[in-house]
Amino acid sequence: MLKSHYYEGLVEAGCDEAGRGCLAGAVYAAAVILPPDYQNELLNDSKQLSERQRYQLRDIVERDAISWAVGIVGPEEIDKINILNASILAMHRALDGLQVRPEAVIVDGNRFKKYGQLPHTTIVKGDGKYLSIAAASILAKTYRDDYMNKLAEEYPQYDWQQNKGYPTRKHREAIRQYGTTPYHRMSYNLLGTGELSLDFKE
Repeated sequence: MLKSHYYEGLVEAGCDEAGRGCLAGAVYAAAVILPPDYQNELLNDSKQLSERQRYQLRDIVERDAISWAVGIVGPEEIDKINILNASILAMHRALDGLQVRPEAVIVDGNRFKKYGQLPHTTIVKGDGKYLSIAAASILAKTYRDDYMNKLAEEYPQYDWQQNKGYPTRKHREAIRQYGTTPYHRMSYNLLGTGELSLDFKE
């Protein structure tokens, strides 16, 4: 059973991101404040859930949360500031979007930068340990999937509907064949060969 909180007696926001390892698209993050002593035994790390379960749980989280928000950092910003900084910035933007101000923050992973004056704790595999981080992982993942599905309609040859921008063989072969799009992260090793960027072909 996942734990309801880390900080005793504080309004706590859980944060997580999605899309860090992708070759294309924005990185998404979510921040979620759940009611004190909230319980939901279906909530888990989004990677442990089916797509259908994730979308069902997104509706439940949005209904039950005291507050939730999503933050986005686009591919051009990722190339400028690097993916670690972009992931943290997306989480800060999600926290900025909360209608209720948190008093503490818990974050999946092991890296974070101070958000205002709030105490924060990073928790490795936190999305499998704390409900609010699991909820944030579900929101970040599903909203990013929606975004990549939309981009896939614009650029069907990259198979983004299936791979969501991750470095699958099919995705890399499409980059080799068609070049890059404005959504590709040019600072990434797109071909997996050490070549960082390619000219965009119309």
